[in-house]
Amino acid sequence: MPAPIQTADLSPLFTPFDLGPLKLRNRFVMAPMTREFSLNGVPGPDVAAYYSRRAAAGVGLIITEGTYIDHPAAGDSIDVPQIFGDTALDGWRAVVDGVHAAGGAIIPQLWHRGGRRAPGTGPKPEVPSISPSGVSYDKIPAARAASLADIEEIVASYARAAGTAQNLDFDGIELHGAHGYLIDQFLWERTNQRTDAYGGDPAGRARFAVEVITACREATSPDFPISFRLSNWKAGDYNAALAPTAEQLAALLHPIAEAGVDIFHVSTRRFFEPAFEGSPLTLAGWVRKLTGLPTIAVGSVGLDGDLWTAYTDGGRAKTTSMDGIIDRFRGNEFDLVAVGRALLSDPQWVAKIERGAFDELHSFAAEDRHILH
Repeated sequence: MPAPIQTADLSPLFTPFDLGPLKLRNRFVMAPMTREFSLNGVPGPDVAAYYSRRAAAGVGLIITEGTYIDHPAAGDSIDVPQIFGDTALDGWRAVVDGVHAAGGAIIPQLWHRGGRRAPGTGPKPEVPSISPSGVSYDKIPAARAASLADIEEIVASYARAAGTAQNLDFDGIELHGAHGYLIDQFLWERTNQRTDAYGGDPAGRARFAVEVITACREATSPDFPISFRLSNWKAGDYNAALAPTAEQLAALLHPIAEAGVDIFHVSTRRFFEPAFEGSPLTLAGWVRKLTGLPTIAVGSVGLDGDLWTAYTDGGRAKTTSMDGIIDRFRGNEFDLVAVGRALLSDPQWVAKIERGAFDELHSFAAEDRHILH
């Protein structure tokens, strides 16, 4: 396969970036990708090696795969890592130490699946799943609507996870507020039909996210970086829209930004697609413009097929030019760029990009998700 044609100077992506006290050596982020290799929720030596290999090859910031908080209804897989329990925390210490020794930085993505947790699954199958208002979505059965006591309990669970992350010497945290999971379910009008203070207008629908951020900020030092991942689309549904207009997006984002977020991780199908009709700005660009905060762009970076196409349409995606990403970066639409499947297939991806070895880049195959390299 011929190497993708590269005409742009990619050196700006190899400049440092400061996220509060966190000094990143370049603008490349490893995106979180669920692999289910942490048996019984414990990241083992193979997981530590997996992350440290990518740090050693030049990734500036690693965001771990989604990691379950200690709320009993958080997850539906026993092999997704958890950020509680002595054995799991010992495993995470080895992960963090390995990444730091390789010169990288790492933050865990804190995850609660909410109503997307299938009933009767996960580490606590007897516990019913929880959603904002008991509304089913995308063939997922309706989960129990969260009570005020449930909300308080889940917020506290996030805060414990954040404090634990700092104690483990992680460099920050990311809150998974995208893709139709619990925080996003509160944000989205379709899955949040509550009539109390946690529903209704954008400020009400953002209240749960705000309380989670506030609690995490209180559980950590004032300058401990907090990333918030958001998306318009939902898992398996690229036509869904959290905010169909820039005005609606602003109404959701402002209270979240004011609560203490340091950076937004903006997930899209394709990083280069305009977010709203009548403007060339991407979603990452709009978030940056509306909040004044830095953003991470992600979505089909370095590959010609989007996430779901790669898994359903032959399971393949070929490497493609990086010219588009540098153009958007120079246009100040985002500050960092997250790479997912390309880094999953090729631990050396960033190092190869840096030295211009585009002919050595690997294409992506769906089965790469299950390999250990």
